[in-house]
Amino acid sequence: MKLQIFDSTLRDGAQGANVSFSVDDKIKVIETLDRLGIDFIEAGNPFSNPAEMQFFQKIAGMKLEHSKIVAFGSTRRKGIAPEEDSNLRSLLAAGTEYVAIFGKSHIMHVTDVIKATPEENLAMIYESVKFLGEHGKKVIFDAEHFFDGYKTDADYAMQALEKAHEAGAYCLCLCDTNGGIFPDEAYAITKAVTDRFPDTIVAIHCHNDGGLAVADSIEAVKAGARQIQGTFLGFGERCGNTNLSTVICNLQLKRGYECIPPEKLKDIYESAMAIADTANAAIPENQPYVGMSAFAHKAGMHADGVLKYSSSFEHIDPSVIGNKRKLLLSEISGKSAIYDKLKGYFPDLDKNGKEMAAIVAELKERALAGYQYEAAEASFVLLVEKLLGRYRSSFDLINYKIINELPAIEGKVASAIVKIRVNGVTKISASDGEGPVHAMDLALRAALSDFYPEIAKMSLTDFKVRVLDSDKATAAKVRVLITSADSSDSWTTVGVSEDMIEASWFALVDSIDYALMRR
Repeated sequence: MKLQIFDSTLRDGAQGANVSFSVDDKIKVIETLDRLGIDFIEAGNPFSNPAEMQFFQKIAGMKLEHSKIVAFGSTRRKGIAPEEDSNLRSLLAAGTEYVAIFGKSHIMHVTDVIKATPEENLAMIYESVKFLGEHGKKVIFDAEHFFDGYKTDADYAMQALEKAHEAGAYCLCLCDTNGGIFPDEAYAITKAVTDRFPDTIVAIHCHNDGGLAVADSIEAVKAGARQIQGTFLGFGERCGNTNLSTVICNLQLKRGYECIPPEKLKDIYESAMAIADTANAAIPENQPYVGMSAFAHKAGMHADGVLKYSSSFEHIDPSVIGNKRKLLLSEISGKSAIYDKLKGYFPDLDKNGKEMAAIVAELKERALAGYQYEAAEASFVLLVEKLLGRYRSSFDLINYKIINELPAIEGKVASAIVKIRVNGVTKISASDGEGPVHAMDLALRAALSDFYPEIAKMSLTDFKVRVLDSDKATAAKVRVLITSADSSDSWTTVGVSEDMIEASWFALVDSIDYALMRR
């Protein structure tokens, strides 16, 4: 059975904390969602500000293969005729075939929030939907606070839907605006609605305040809802909205519904990454289906099992949605996981040989010293190079010096001087940076550039510090993770020391060595 997917990332999602989209960002998101085969994209509220209206005018000519753009607004205001209501008129001006308008379905919101009589509110719903329909719009009526309203006064909540239906609404959307319902309530109340309006598309719109938005949406579908509203990564006000990347995968892969074209499933992961990047947001690593660690295995037993029989510890094949399995390297990794990780780098390595045993033992020893390689695969590869006697350093350090400078000059707060030797040739370089590690990175790469010109294509993209034993105060060890990148790839390295600068240096050296090893 085909379900409609209604994405509100650009409207409801943009109401989330620290989520903001420029005009160019919005266009990128629309293009991503259209390629994925999303049915409806709620692009914003043209009435909210002039910039939003300009945005709708700008996208009016976009050629979309699959998606329909939806403009969002509300029913007419109390005491104003539909044709005179500036909000409704803005929906007409937006130029979209579909519009979504919210109206009150909770009796207490009618009487206490908008200060209208029950009859006035019903007239506002009917006249607004009728007016938009008469002007060629297909109306999705969002019954705000429907579930709470139904539990307070089921008859009135149903009357609100009835008026929208009588006026010709294309779709009746049931909103769990406060995000507090349970799955059994979502099923029972949605079933009451679908039984009453069997020939009308019923939609579900859940917020995630109770952590149940996906479950509630699935139960609503079981009850007969045929449109799911949400945001692609669960963005939204407070705790967010139904996460569409999760609900699509659950329903399509495990319940046989068609949410997006089947050939597009493999693009789910890439689409999630693209939207997150556009929003300048990080996807939680443990996010179902699309998190980078959604199919990561750390325990030796788990890794061994999944390598022998994938479904032993994976509920789906990650490649189906474009994600991939990760075997994490740590003190609890088993031999099978470590070997599987290394065989691409060292095809001649014997899984049952002495060298492999030494690698496993060294990994566990270094864990005691504070090293963790699950997020620093590049450093682990170099460690194995050393254990196998194949490591060749790209340079020898003579010395380095860090100078902190306050007050900052043009944002530069530190200087670094690095003296190195390559094949008997000594080179000194100095650089200013936005911090000591930044300065040291620039100085090191400048010193090496004459010997290895390809280093100019590298850059430091991320830097993380963790104090390992904080009870030791200033004598505590720190672990530094550095992510570097060039035009085609990125890699992460690790360093551990009681001195943050030294730990950073270890990670920087590994980063350079790894990049040059890959030439």
